[in-house]
Amino acid sequence: MGGLIDLRQLQTLVELLDRGSFSAAADALGVTQPAVSQQVATLERTLGGPLVDRSGRRATATERGEIVYRHALRLLAARDELARELAETGGELTGHLVVGASTGPGEHVLPGLLGRFRAAHPRVTVTLRVESTGTVIDRVLDHDLELGVVGARRPHRALVFEPFLRDRLVLAVPPGHRFAGRTVALRELADEPLVVEQEGAGVRRVIEAELRRVGVRPRDLNVTMELGLQESAKAAVEAGFGVSFLSVAVIAKELELATLATADVEGIDPVREFYSVRPAARPAGRVTERFLDWCRGELAAPEAASGPREP
Repeated sequence: MGGLIDLRQLQTLVELLDRGSFSAAADALGVTQPAVSQQVATLERTLGGPLVDRSGRRATATERGEIVYRHALRLLAARDELARELAETGGELTGHLVVGASTGPGEHVLPGLLGRFRAAHPRVTVTLRVESTGTVIDRVLDHDLELGVVGARRPHRALVFEPFLRDRLVLAVPPGHRFAGRTVALRELADEPLVVEQEGAGVRRVIEAELRRVGVRPRDLNVTMELGLQESAKAAVEAGFGVSFLSVAVIAKELELATLATADVEGIDPVREFYSVRPAARPAGRVTERFLDWCRGELAAPEAASGPREP
């Protein structure tokens, strides 16, 4: 091995291995495909051996390439951290915070958090993009987003997932319902008209897994309506068409107005995790880092246990 290692070549290698093709890496870097090939080949000569296995449909790392990839992430992160620290003036926080979120946190958790963060830092502008969990993760992976908040993890070496918020699920019932304020036996639940979300919805997956754990199968339940996502199910419960498992955060206002009530179900305590997701290869920008630090304090407060506050 000889010669100096060029950070641009390391960046090219990281993009190639993250994206799996020379053409995708070229698009991401804004260069031509031959330029990507040339930079990787030059890096391989400098480091004395092949770094990329080109024999399959996807470009993958050789054993040597895996070692270089890990060190490249650290070196590029250090470069970005240096640039960020030099750029910071230490004055009032300014900038544009863009957060991508899946439906649950995007509709019921983040609007209040972003509103209060914006009130504390009036020179920061905020944008919230609500999309599916998969789309948010893909946008972070493609560096279209610096920060996402989602209800599921997708392991990938180019991504960092961290716990963001535990979301408690309860059985929502109409006010005055015989279940209201009680702990309901499983046999009682099985006979009650139940409103569920569409197949694959996050809340439905959590609830079905919890019920299976205590020996209740989906076909054992009296499912009378399947209605999209949580807002639709909530409206059906308010109208008296059945009961439904919903997030405490989703029904916080209805509980305050007494248009809904809640019940617990024996043997289960369903919760789901929301996660923040960021690119692994670069540190968070100043505004994003401050927002995440601020959220940790907000969500650790006692009132966070019963759902996010209004802005």
